[in-house]
Amino acid sequence: MSSFFKRNRRPEKRLSGRRGFILITGVIIGMFFVAALYQTSVYFSTNESCMMCHVHPHAEESWRLSTHVNNGSGVMVNCVDCHLPPKDNTWEHYSAKMALGARDLWGYLTRDSTDFDWDSKSELEHAVKYIPNKSCVKCHQNLFPEGVTDDAVTAHLYYEENAEKLNLQCISCHLDVGHYNPDYAHGQMTGIPGMSASYNMDSTLFFKEATPVNAFTDYREQIPGTTVSFQMRAIEGGTFKMGSPEKEPFRNEDESPQHMVSLTPFFMAEVETTWDQYWAFYAETMSEGRTPPEVVYENNLKVMGVDAISGPTSPFGYPDQGWGQGDRPAITMTHYAAETFCQWLSAKTGKRYRLPTEAEWEYAARGGTETPYFFPGSPKAFSDQGFLRNIIQPKTDSISAYVIYNKNSHSRTQPPSQVLPNPFGLKNMSGNVMEYCADKYDSQAYAKRSGVTRNPLVTGGEEWVVRGGLYSSDAADVRSAARNHTRHDDWLRTDPQQPKSIWWYSDIKGIGFRVVCEPDSLLF
Repeated sequence: MSSFFKRNRRPEKRLSGRRGFILITGVIIGMFFVAALYQTSVYFSTNESCMMCHVHPHAEESWRLSTHVNNGSGVMVNCVDCHLPPKDNTWEHYSAKMALGARDLWGYLTRDSTDFDWDSKSELEHAVKYIPNKSCVKCHQNLFPEGVTDDAVTAHLYYEENAEKLNLQCISCHLDVGHYNPDYAHGQMTGIPGMSASYNMDSTLFFKEATPVNAFTDYREQIPGTTVSFQMRAIEGGTFKMGSPEKEPFRNEDESPQHMVSLTPFFMAEVETTWDQYWAFYAETMSEGRTPPEVVYENNLKVMGVDAISGPTSPFGYPDQGWGQGDRPAITMTHYAAETFCQWLSAKTGKRYRLPTEAEWEYAARGGTETPYFFPGSPKAFSDQGFLRNIIQPKTDSISAYVIYNKNSHSRTQPPSQVLPNPFGLKNMSGNVMEYCADKYDSQAYAKRSGVTRNPLVTGGEEWVVRGGLYSSDAADVRSAARNHTRHDDWLRTDPQQPKSIWWYSDIKGIGFRVVCEPDSLLF
């Protein structure tokens, strides 16, 4: 019996030895695999490996010029330090690394880098998706280092108190720290960009008087004391259907019900108020105070002498975002600032300029049409909304001729020369920038009207109506009937001033306005 058991135990010893060998071999292979995986991760965390896929020429150049390379401490911040979550959370760091790496590699292999819109990818709206805020906080734990300015202390205190509530991120105010942008300014603007601080110009070039208007016809207004002029279009009054029909694609409830509105004639600016116009106003009226001036009314018109008009304080940074000035639309001003501009323009020209009512705006935008746009085409053919649009790209040819929107804007405003006018001779009524109206926003305003409403104006509400969509809008949101409104508090999230600015918004770029002129203020 003993020999029997011995013979049967020998295979167990051989099997046990074999298992030990397999286990040791497995451990060695595992250690080798982990080491190889780690070294691979280290290699693909270098700046050089990042630039294998991110081949756009400005990536390395702008990084080397940034304060993350050129700073007083001598510390250099690398790509992964900003674009990935900190390694403290291993899973979050490496899962983000794999996801972003796979996405970048796929884009590199399947797309032509010359087709990439690098400028739009450097804008804040895109950058917030790829800069985890916790990565900023990992290094910048002390927000009040020695030598920090008083303005920075105020701003950082505001950030500490409101970061979670307002969903603030560091790059909301420090967009250029990782990649230098010569057009980005963090701090209070001095003077007027591209001009001397005193706005010096040859006075012999100034217009001496405003354009006389003796008939209801188009005219080119001249602003006395400046070299600035702009085109006004005569818009015949009439009756039209305001709002959208029930079957219009992408319509919203606040566009209902369709109703008849009658309007008296008015003049409207051919294009949105430009930087040339707004800087002329700013140069003549800019102020240090933030208290609204007293207003005098005559026949429902704000009347003040030019010298009595208190204009905007200096903004933080350059409100044109480095996109260009001249005849591009002026942006980021508040509704109050737009109204004050109209007040100044009225005093300068002797005419009655103001913001359009919402009804005037839609009537002018339609240009005599009743379709979703003033040009042929269905919103379904142009919009990106819907699952199939990820597969079937919408047609853009006809809409791009008339509208600056998310498909052709390059994530910024464009000059009016980029589009064709509508039937009334007006440009950029749809897209480019949202435009302020004189009405307060009421989602039920249309339901409160009956019959034919004459020259409606909504005066009750908290927010102001804005119309037309902006450069980042989908085609569905630039329809003639589409309505929107200001979001005052949200548009001032990162403004640390107390009280907050009444002149400039800190968190909205695509907002502007155009003016109308009342014919009854003129002598025909």
